[in-house]
Amino acid sequence: MCRRKGFTLIELLVVIAIIALLLSILMPALSRVKKQARGVACQANLHQWSLIYKLYCDDNDGNWLSGRGGGSGRWWFQPITDLYTVEEKIRVCPQATKPPASGNIGNWANHAWQTGNRGTTDYYVGSYGPNGWMCNVPAGQTSMWGRSPASDHWRRPDVKGAYNIPMFTGMWWVDSWPRHTDAPAGSTTTVTGNVNSQEMQRACVNRHGGFQNTVFCDWSARKIGMKELWTLRWNRSFDVSGPWTKAGGANPDDWPQWMRGFKDY
Repeated sequence: MCRRKGFTLIELLVVIAIIALLLSILMPALSRVKKQARGVACQANLHQWSLIYKLYCDDNDGNWLSGRGGGSGRWWFQPITDLYTVEEKIRVCPQATKPPASGNIGNWANHAWQTGNRGTTDYYVGSYGPNGWMCNVPAGQTSMWGRSPASDHWRRPDVKGAYNIPMFTGMWWVDSWPRHTDAPAGSTTTVTGNVNSQEMQRACVNRHGGFQNTVFCDWSARKIGMKELWTLRWNRSFDVSGPWTKAGGANPDDWPQWMRGFKDY
């Protein structure tokens, strides 16, 4: 009599245990690879934005956007989308593609922002925003959207130290006017960043493992540390050795808990 050969129960259990062990080893690595891929895709998006803004400046005698137009970010995205084709996929970071469905959204960094009403022509979704201090403030105007003085604005990208002047970056809101005295958010779920108040918090979003992708005035797009945001020249009077930098005396314990493990600058 011929018996069919097969796996015993113990052999099957051993195989299942080995597969489970391999999965437990591989899954964290795969998760890291996926996050790294999203970071690379985000940087590619910002490279596209740098080309778009260069086109705009080249077409406007080297000047940046004037800031004229509607609120809630329309002052920058409306003129751009009216002039150039901006694919929907480059409007959002792969780590933050959808706006929250309700008020209880958890970590702000994981969501896109939205303006206007869904289904209407003024509806816009994004997870990037400009440095508002880039605005080319119209002659005779002393402030821009409630931010002053006008003399703090860069107005155009071809300025000294362009490599350290942010132009466009990841944000949880449509724009930002950071100052060197702005404090970081106390947690990832409680952010402020109102007009002229702690606006650095709009740009301080941890989407890429303690780093943020940013376009600079030399048209480069690169990864910067979360605490490094306070060492960039957001406006003409911005102190890059301010109170939230190592040069300004900031200690690791001065930062909120969610930022303490990040590299100091």
